[in-house]
Amino acid sequence: MARFRRKSCITLIALVLLVFIITVVLKALTPEDSLFSLPDKNNEIQREDDKKPEQIKMNDSAESEKDAELESTLRKFPPPNYYLHAFYYTWYGNPKFDGRYIHWDHVQLPHWDFKVAQGYPQKRHVPPNDLGSNFYPSLGAYSSKDPSVMEAHMQQLRTAAIGVIAVSWYPPNMKDDNGDPTDDFVPLLLEVAHKYHIKVAFHIEPYKGRDEVNMFTNVKYIIEKYGEHPAFFRYRTNTGKVLPLFYVYDSYLMNSEQWAKLLKHTESNSIRDTPYDAIFIALLVEEKHKRDILTAGFDGLYTYFATNGFSYGSTQRNWDSIKAFCEDNSLIFIPSVGPGYIDTSIRPWNFQNTRNRINGKYYETSLSAALQAKPDFISITSFNEWHEGTQIEMAIPKSSQTVYLDYLPNKPEIYLEITRKWAAIFAGERRKWQD
Repeated sequence: MARFRRKSCITLIALVLLVFIITVVLKALTPEDSLFSLPDKNNEIQREDDKKPEQIKMNDSAESEKDAELESTLRKFPPPNYYLHAFYYTWYGNPKFDGRYIHWDHVQLPHWDFKVAQGYPQKRHVPPNDLGSNFYPSLGAYSSKDPSVMEAHMQQLRTAAIGVIAVSWYPPNMKDDNGDPTDDFVPLLLEVAHKYHIKVAFHIEPYKGRDEVNMFTNVKYIIEKYGEHPAFFRYRTNTGKVLPLFYVYDSYLMNSEQWAKLLKHTESNSIRDTPYDAIFIALLVEEKHKRDILTAGFDGLYTYFATNGFSYGSTQRNWDSIKAFCEDNSLIFIPSVGPGYIDTSIRPWNFQNTRNRINGKYYETSLSAALQAKPDFISITSFNEWHEGTQIEMAIPKSSQTVYLDYLPNKPEIYLEITRKWAAIFAGERRKWQD
């Protein structure tokens, strides 16, 4: 009996000791270490995926306010005209976003005649006060990848009622002679454009080694990567197909036989009737290019250059006959209009191609000539090609050692407002043509 009591006593002591040890261990554990700890209502640390309903409501409310603010902003703009396209350049850079100035520091190009070249400077511009432009942008020497710049550009485009931007495009890891690759920020451009109900088309540049084979590859790349985005521009053709539209700059650099391999239905490696079929618009420079464009299998043509008289295609008095040729051959006609032209900041010898803006009159004359030809679309050269002085983007007076032109006595928005006026006229005329 005494042995039993002794055993019971030892057991009881052991049990008390065990309870004591467990209690001490549990107290030593933090709430996050303990497997059995209850949620601490006073704990200020909160996981991202475990937010309180009140916070979710606050976030939803903030998003709703942002959406409402955007909708309010959009209501201030005229409706976008998707038959009015503007050529758009994304090759600008600055130290904040790119580590250095890009394109704003453009070199002054030599004349092809050595004797003429000797009479002109050949130096590189030094931003931010000395830009490779005859005008100074209201946004300064900006970076094209700056989201706030994209926002400002979309707002300016909507002010002008422009519905489509034709973005200058090089394949991934390729670039123009003065810049960096730009394909990597097309996704952001599409997102910002979509916010403002603007569509994005692609203006395919004459990249190194361009031929019919890699054109197929690159069109396939664009459509597969960007084609599902709601801002990607597609157009319903007369046959009822809804297809992307590609401008092809300097298309004449490839002969019509090469293009036919890509664009003719009869060719075995043609892009036609594949998932990558599209509307391909060739550049018309010389009159003989009309037949080449037709033989090559293009769907239409555009004229690009803002200097009236510079080329056969850019000469406005030829637009009626070019339109007639297009109608006879079921081609799309897209004349290109511009507010003026001056590129002496980068081609100091090229004064003969300068076209004075005449306070907006040159632009309005160009738009009037385009409408007279009853085009399928109108393209604007350009929204922001600052090197050639064709921009309709806002510019401001600037005092520095470099002498800049400006839009005075008009406001910085003058060319956006002119575009807006003619976008409405174009929309009205289109309705008449369709009746």
